[in-house]
Amino acid sequence: MSELIPAGGVDEAQFLRDLVKASRQRIHHIKWTDRDGSARLSALTSAEASRLNGLAHARKISAAEVLRQAAHVPLKDAPRT
Repeated sequence: MSELIPAGGVDEAQFLRDLVKASRQRIHHIKWTDRDGSARLSALTSAEASRLNGLAHARKISAAEVLRQAAHVPLKDAPRT
C-alpha cells in the first residue's frame, strides 16, 4: 500500500480505502425531484441509505421528500465561483 500513497499522504490513502469499501457495498438508488423540477437519481451506499431512511422515518415522510426538502436548504458560507 505504501507505493499507492500519493504525495499528499495518509488522507489520500484513507480516501482510497473508503472508496474501495464503498464500491464493494450494495448501491441504493433513490429517485427524487430537484427544486427546479428535474428528476434526479442518487446512488447511495448502504450506510447513507440507512441514515436517509432514518431521517425520513423520523419526519414521517419519504426519503425522496427528504432529498427534495434538502435541496431547498441554502449552503452556509458557500464559496462563490
